[in-house]
Amino acid sequence: MSVRIVLADDQQLVRSGLRVLMADHPDLDVVGEAATGEEAVQRVRETGPDVVVMDIRMPGMDGIEATRRITAGNASTRVLILTTFDEDDHVYGALQAGASGFAVKDMALDDILGAIRVVAAGDALIAPSVTRRLIADFVERRPAAPRHPARPLDGITEREREVLTLVGRGRSNTEIAKDLFITVATAKSHVSRLLTKLDARDRVQLVITAYEAGLVTP
Repeated sequence: MSVRIVLADDQQLVRSGLRVLMADHPDLDVVGEAATGEEAVQRVRETGPDVVVMDIRMPGMDGIEATRRITAGNASTRVLILTTFDEDDHVYGALQAGASGFAVKDMALDDILGAIRVVAAGDALIAPSVTRRLIADFVERRPAAPRHPARPLDGITEREREVLTLVGRGRSNTEIAKDLFITVATAKSHVSRLLTKLDARDRVQLVITAYEAGLVTP
C-alpha cells in the first residue's frame, strides 16, 4: 500500500520537484498540493492523506498553525515539517503543534523520502542537525504546571519504563533491542504498548514524557 502525501509549500518549484522525484517511488503517492496553510488544511479534509510534507513559512496561515489544525482534527494524518530553516523556535513550534517529524531541505533526497516513510509508519523523526537538546529545552519551556512524575507512568511495567527511558535518549527500536538483549519485534511491541498506555501520538511525545517524568535529564 502506498503512502498518500500532500505537499504544502508556497514555492511551486519545490512542490513540482518533490512530485517528480516521488513519481519514481511506487510506494509514495502525491494526492494533493497546497501553497498556503489554509490550502493545506483543506487538502487534508478533501484527501485524508497519511502524511503532509509541510513548509513553515507560507503566506497567510503558516505551516505551524496549519499543522496544529491538522493534528487536532485528524488523528490519522501525520505531519513532516520540511523547511530551509532549523532555528530552535521553529522546532519548538512544530513539536507543540503536533508534528511527527522535522527535516531540512538540504538533507539528501533519500533521507527526505526515508523521513516520509518513517513518519507514515507511525514513528517520529527529527533531522540529525536538530539535537535532543532542543527537546530537553522544549520541555523546560512548556508552561509551568504542577508536576506529578509518577502519575503519567501509572500502569506501565518496569520493562516498559526501561524502554521509555531509551526512547527518551533517542534510541531506535534496533538500538533498544541491543541494549536490552531482546528482539527488535519485542522492542517494537513495547513501544507500541507505551504509545497506547500513555496516549501518545508518536515517539516525539514519548520523548517528552520521558523528560517530564524525570527518566531522562538534559
